[in-house]
Amino acid sequence: MKLIIAVVQDKDANRLRNEFIKANIGATRLSTSGGFLKAGNTTYMVGIDDDRVQEVLDIIHETSRTRQQFMTPQVNLDAEDTTAGYPVEVQVGGATVFVLPVDQFHQF
Repeated sequence: MKLIIAVVQDKDANRLRNEFIKANIGATRLSTSGGFLKAGNTTYMVGIDDDRVQEVLDIIHETSRTRQQFMTPQVNLDAEDTTAGYPVEVQVGGATVFVLPVDQFHQF
């Protein structure tokens, strides 16, 4: 058995939940924040048998898209960088996924 922890952008979270439901995959959903843009994320925790791990990873990969987004960096008044304060395009989205072994699983 494995524990899959997947951090996805909020824009992809509902679609991912729907795909988990279609595939009969139970998942715990947590609202989280952080990352480069300090934007809202959703973290899913999925306990799954070893033989279904790739299925879960495929669903996450198909559902969680990377996208380009403009952000304005914070201005540092001490720096001589003249580009500070202008919007820059960054890649956001996708998923960060951890697959961990589970020594024991109990459901009470």
